[in-house]
Amino acid sequence: MRIALVRIALLASSLAACAPAPQDPVARRGEADFQAAHCGACHQLRGLQGAVGEVGPPLDGLGRRTILAGVLPNTPTNLAQWIRQPQSLKPGDAMPDSPLTPQQAQDVAAFLDAR
Repeated sequence: MRIALVRIALLASSLAACAPAPQDPVARRGEADFQAAHCGACHQLRGLQGAVGEVGPPLDGLGRRTILAGVLPNTPTNLAQWIRQPQSLKPGDAMPDSPLTPQQAQDVAAFLDAR
């Protein structure tokens, strides 16, 4: 029985690591923008190729968090603004401002919220 439980736990863990591509077209665009902006160079996101960075925090479950960067309520608007211009919200933070457009930042926010 114990071995069966361990196998079930391992299977569940491996399935979680293979997160499917988002079905929502906005989130799909956000995933592409996330990868194009090389966000995974600093952040980990389970199941996303190349998202193995260790500079910034892991982004799994970001949509369930209540606070962003320790200072902002986690809303879609705040997340998109944080993605684009973190320095305007928390000067001196390690996260640099990004080259993403406002629409791209909103799409990335939708992608991360869905994760």
